[in-house]
Amino acid sequence: MNHTSKPHIPSLVIAVILLASCGRPTVPQTYDTEARQPRIMPDYTDVTMPPNICPPTFVVLETGRQAAVRLSAHNQSYTYGSGMDVVIDATEWATLTQAARGGSIKVEVFVEEGNRWKSYQPFDINIANDEIDPYISYRLIPPSYVAYNHMMLAERNLTTYGETVFYDNQAITTKQAGQCVNCHSYQNYHTDHMLFHMRHSHAGTIIVDGDDIKKINTKTDSTISAGVYPSWHPTLNLVAFSTNHTGQTFHTKDIAKIEVQDTKSDIIIYDIDRNAVSTVANDSDELEVFPTWSADGHTLYYCSAHFEHESDSLVEDRLITQYQDIKYNIYSKTFDPQTRQFGPRQLVFDAASIGKSATLPRISPDGRYMIFALGPWGCFHVWHPESDIHIIDLDTHCAEPLAEINSKRSESYPSFSSNGRWIMTASRRDDGNYTRPYIAYFDKNGHCHKPFELPQQDPHHYQYLLFSFNRPEFMCEPVPYTAGQFAAEALKPATDATYNGKENAKDTDKPAEEKRFTTFSETS
Repeated sequence: MNHTSKPHIPSLVIAVILLASCGRPTVPQTYDTEARQPRIMPDYTDVTMPPNICPPTFVVLETGRQAAVRLSAHNQSYTYGSGMDVVIDATEWATLTQAARGGSIKVEVFVEEGNRWKSYQPFDINIANDEIDPYISYRLIPPSYVAYNHMMLAERNLTTYGETVFYDNQAITTKQAGQCVNCHSYQNYHTDHMLFHMRHSHAGTIIVDGDDIKKINTKTDSTISAGVYPSWHPTLNLVAFSTNHTGQTFHTKDIAKIEVQDTKSDIIIYDIDRNAVSTVANDSDELEVFPTWSADGHTLYYCSAHFEHESDSLVEDRLITQYQDIKYNIYSKTFDPQTRQFGPRQLVFDAASIGKSATLPRISPDGRYMIFALGPWGCFHVWHPESDIHIIDLDTHCAEPLAEINSKRSESYPSFSSNGRWIMTASRRDDGNYTRPYIAYFDKNGHCHKPFELPQQDPHHYQYLLFSFNRPEFMCEPVPYTAGQFAAEALKPATDATYNGKENAKDTDKPAEEKRFTTFSETS
C-alpha cells in the first residue's frame, strides 16, 4: 500500500493562515505611499475618545481588494482587516487604550489595489484621561413627518456594544389605538429617579421614584397640556416641564420639509411627593419652552419667544405665514430650594437681536458653561440644516459657536456628561435625514475636540438602520426596569395630578434685569 507523504508546512505559515482567516491580514513590506489620510466610515481620524469606550469599527472607503490596518500604542501593536472592514478585538482595544491613555493610538492603513499595496498617511485616535458615563439612552424613531408607528426607548452600554430596549410602544399599540412615546429624563444621570412620557393611547407620564413606579396625568384644567421636555431638579423631587400646543406645517418647495411650531407653551413644575402642578411662566405674549436646571438647583433656565396675538382663533394662521419671525431667547429665574420660590425673569442670551433663535439649553455640571442649539428661527432645530451648537462661558459672558462640533447639517439636542468632559449631540451630518449620536471631548480648558460617531459592532450599522436616534442622554447606570414591566404599568389608568396655582403670583414675569451676552458672530 502506497502512502502519499504530506508536505511539511512551517508553523509560522500556519500561524499566518490562521490569523488571516480571523481577519488579521499581513502588513505589506513594500507599498506606494499616498500623501493623504485614508477615507474611512465612520470618520474616526484624529478624534479624541474616552479610555473606557468600546472599539471603533469602520470601513475603509478606498478602492481596493482588501485593507490591512495596524493600530499601535507604545509597545503594543495589532493588525486588523477583513476585506475593507475593520473590526477591532475588544480585549486588544482595552490594552491599547490603557497604554495610550493621555496620549494616542497610531492607525496605519494599507490597501491592496491590483498587484500593489498603497500606504496612506497615518492618523491618531487620541485617548483622553477622562472617562465617559458608561451608558446613554435615546428614542429610536423612523424619520416620519405626519404620523408615528414604531418607537422605542433604548439604552446603550458605551463600554460594549450592548443595546437594551426598555420601552417599546408596540407592546401595547393596536390597530385602533397608537401610542407616541418620548421625553425620557433622569435626575443627576441616575435611573432610580427617571421618567418618560406617553401620548394618545394609554397617555400619561411613567415616573420611577426610588423603588416606586407610577403613571401620572400631569394635565390639569389650568394647564395647556401634560408636561413635556422635562428637567429634574438635582436634589429635590421636582421636575420642570413645558406644556405645549404643538403643530406641524409643511413646505412644498423648501429643502427643509417641515416646520414644527408651538401655538401655546408655558413652564410648569411638578412636585412628585405632593402630586401637584404649579405654573412658573405663562405670559400670554410669550411661548415658553425647554426648561433646564443649573447644576446646583438654584437657577431654572428656559427659552421663550415673544409673540403678541389678539385672538387664539387666528394664532395658527399667523404662525404659518410668520414662522420665520418666531425667535427664541434664553431666560433664567432664580430658585430658592428651601422656600421653593422663583425670582423674576432675566434675559440670558438675546438671540432675536441677531436674527437667530436659541433652544435646548444645558448647563455643565460645574456650572461654568451653557450649551444650546442656535438656528434661524423656531424651536425645532432638528429640521433646520443651519442649526449649530453654541456655548456660553457663564463666567466671562462670552458666547461662540462650537466650531469643532458643528457641520453643514443640523446639530441639535446637546448635553454634557456627568463629569462635564464629554458633549453629545444629535447630528444629521451623515445624510441629512437620520439623527445619530456624536460625542466630543470637552477638555478642562474649555476646548472642544473633533466629535466621533457612536461606535457600533458592525461597521455598516448606520447604512441599514432605518431609525433615528432622538434625544440622546448620558446615564451613570442602566434602567432598573424591563420593557415588560414598563408596558404593564403603561396599561394602568393614570393618577391625576392636582393644580397648585402659579408660583410667585405677584410676579409680572417681565425682566427685572436684562443681561446680554456677546456672540462670536458680533465680535468677529
